[in-house]
This record gives sequence, C-alpha cells and structure tokens, in this order.
Amino acid sequence: MAADHSHDHHDDHHDDDGFHVSYKGYATGFILSVILTAIPFWLVMGKVLGNPKLTGLVILGFAAVQMVVHMVYFLHMNAKVEGGWSMLALLFTVALVVIMLAGSVWVMYHMNTNMMPTPDPAAMRNMP
Repeated sequence: MAADHSHDHHDDHHDDDGFHVSYKGYATGFILSVILTAIPFWLVMGKVLGNPKLTGLVILGFAAVQMVVHMVYFLHMNAKVEGGWSMLALLFTVALVVIMLAGSVWVMYHMNTNMMPTPDPAAMRNMP
C-alpha cells in the first residue's frame, strides 16, 4: 500500500532565502540606474565641475554605485542568496582583479623606469 504524501518531493528542498523578486524592485533598480547614468552625462556635457580629472573621479564613483545597484536589484546578490556563496565568489573575484590590476601596473611602471633606453645615443654606448 502506497503512503500518502501531503506535499510534492520538490518542496522538501525549498529554502526560503528571504529575497523575493518583485516588479517594484526591478522598477527601483531601473530608476536608480537611469539617475546614475543621467547625472554623469550631465556633468560631462555641461562641463559642470570644470576640472576633467575631478569629473573623471566623480564618474568613476557613480559607476561603482551603479554596479552595486545592478548587483542588488538585477542580479539579486546579497548575503542570504545561496547561503552567502555568491557574495563570497564576488568578493574573491574582486580581490583577484585588484591584485592583477595592481600587479600589472606595478610591473609596467618598473619596466618603463628600469628598462627604457636613454634618448642620448652617446650615453647608450657607455652603458654597462
């Protein structure tokens, strides 16, 4: 005689991570993305800050905030999703990218400083 199951098999593995997708969340993410794109566009087109280096730094700041908005509202990344593994993978990826970029810049700087020939041909003849 078969046992009566009051719920389906797939319900046994359902973990409530506390995050539910909604249209309101997508709309909030979209509006924030539009704002975080429009402000840097206005800063560049209107030459509001006057200093190109400062404008570039401000744009980089807006880009960083927009990446966080995309990860939270569209990729649904938070500390609760998948038991925190997706956030841990993101942090590991960021650490690797920072190490690789910093190391590449460091190596290129030292290669440029230590290995570029001098512009004077007479000085090059006297080099060891």
